[in-house]
Parts: sequence; C-alpha cells; structure tokens
Amino acid sequence: MQPGNYSVITGSGSYIPTRRIVNEDFINHVFYDPDGTKQVRPTAEIIKKLEKITGIKERRYVTDDLVTSDIAFLAAKEALTSSGTDPESLDYIIVAHNFGDIRADNRISEFVPALASRVKYRLQVTNPLTVAVDLPFGCAGWLQGLIQADRLLKSGYAKKIMVIGAETLSRICDPHDRDSMIYSDGAGAVIVEAVGCENPVGILAETVKSYAGDLAYLIRMGVSANPAFGERTLFLKMNGHKLYENILRTVPGMIRETLEKAELSLCEIDKFLIHQANEKMDEAILKQLFSLYGLPGPSKHLMPMTISCLGNSSVATLPTMFDLMSKGKLENHAVSRGQRLVFAAMGAGVNMNTVVYKVPD
Repeated sequence: MQPGNYSVITGSGSYIPTRRIVNEDFINHVFYDPDGTKQVRPTAEIIKKLEKITGIKERRYVTDDLVTSDIAFLAAKEALTSSGTDPESLDYIIVAHNFGDIRADNRISEFVPALASRVKYRLQVTNPLTVAVDLPFGCAGWLQGLIQADRLLKSGYAKKIMVIGAETLSRICDPHDRDSMIYSDGAGAVIVEAVGCENPVGILAETVKSYAGDLAYLIRMGVSANPAFGERTLFLKMNGHKLYENILRTVPGMIRETLEKAELSLCEIDKFLIHQANEKMDEAILKQLFSLYGLPGPSKHLMPMTISCLGNSSVATLPTMFDLMSKGKLENHAVSRGQRLVFAAMGAGVNMNTVVYKVPD
C-alpha cells in the first residue's frame, strides 16, 4: 500500500430486530443471586435498579426464524448497497461474533461452517479470492475486525473489506440472572476501502490490549443461577462489578494513548462512540478521560447512546450506532464530513481496543 493511502469506511448497514422487549416484560421472571439464592427483593424493584444503572428501557430480540448469520447477511446487504460495492470485489468478509448460529428450537452454538462463509453463501459471492473469516473477540470483536482490516489494507494484501458484527445474545442469556435484561440482538456492517488522499483520513491510529491474567474469566459461560435449572445448558455470565472497575482503570488511558499516536488533542474529537454496555460506565469513561487532560466534564453532544432502546448487542453496538448516525437516524447525532471520531470497545477476554477515525471531507 503506497504512502498517502488510507483505510476509509465507504458504506454501512445494520439490522435492528423487530421484537421490542421492554423492561416490564421481565416482571414475571424469578431472579437468583450467583450463589443460587433466590432474590428476596420484588422483581419490579430489581428492574428499576437495573434501568437506573444501565439506562436500558428496552432491547431488541430476533424472531424465532432468524439466527446470527441471517441478520449479519441483512446488515451486509445494506452496507453493499449504500457503498455501491460489487460483493465479488471484496477481498475479505470478516464476521465478528462470539456464539455462532443458535437456533430458537435447539440452543447449541453452530460454528461450522464459519458465519463469514454462511454470509458469503447468502450473498452468492463466487469469487474464491473473497476470503471468509470469523473473529471471536468478545464485545470488542467488530472494532478488532476494523483494525485487522486496516492492517490488511495498509499491508497491500487487500483493497476492499467488509467487516460485520452480529450477535443474538437473547439465545444465551439466563432467564434467572438479572444480567439477562442487559443483553440484546443486532447486526451492523461496514465496507472499508484503501483510498488515496493527500492528507490523513480514515483510520488514523489504533490501540489493542488483552488482559487474560486474573481478568480472563470475568465474562464466561456457566450454568443457570437457578439451581433447579440443571447443568446441561450454559449461559453467558459476567462479573460486572470487577469488569466495570478494570474498564475505568484502562479504557480512558487507552483512548489518550491512541489520540497521541494520531497526534490529536482531546478537544479535536467530535464524537466518542463507546460500546453500549452500560450507560453510567460509558459516562464515567468519558469523564475520566477528560480528567486525564485536566478538563471539566464533557458535554452530552459528544457521546451518542443507543443502549436505552437497543440494549447491549455485543459486537453489533458500534457498527449499528455508526450506521444510524451516518444515515441521520440517531437524534442529535450524525456523522459529518471532516469529523474526527473515537471508537472504543471492551469485552470478554478481557479484550479492549480503541480507534481514531477521520471522516473524509
């Protein structure tokens, strides 16, 4: 790849599931603590507290006829259309996910063939040089796919790559675990291309870190919180408090590190797109970042949020948010020419990554 060429997002797409699940839909759930003790607090009180902490009022679930590769395909089609891309011209299709395809009637993860191969099949791409790759990297997977695409483009091994993030967390959440109310489904996709430009544009800098020591199993698979449920079915489990603490200690510094690589100041950033895991956590990340620079707290217009209505769809939160902003579908937030954006994500592993991106003028 010649100097002066940059990795630029030329199109995006998303799929937002049609099933709206509001907080009141959990009112008949019976919740248990991790030690198997039945919660004594009223369910309505548990729901109210979760909404206060996370900001989630509703989330989206897929219908029973859909699996992760289906919604990945739908987001991919939209991205191809918005960018005017011939799918046969793609060098790579990268699909970030963590649980494969899980059918509503048989909740076992299917990883073979790879979801990227399934998407390629659905797109009817016959070019054998379009390489289909899956990327399991926790909730940071889509952003890691974007980083991997950038490295492939800059190395000269590729000219055009599609990066998809898709997940159906509704299929692996424990109905007796309070954290189940956080999770949702969704898919987002972007087309990234090598673009020649005199001035730096597109992906300007990136930072990736994995903390797989004592933090490796903060997010993991485990049995239901309800002892009577049995041990044959595994669900997504999380030590949310410890994860929250470590994210606040790490992510603000990573963003600063990435801004320094890009030779930009904090005040030059127009928007911060942070993985939608917890509203209060994202607010705390941004506040901590500003304090590192000795600046007062940020204004709300800097950080778009979708978690209140879409929940936490893992790898899909960032590409979905970017797509909504790009198409003017997110109130008070839009992607405009010349803007400088910061992406940040964190998830199982524990993996964390950040990207600084400049929208072409």
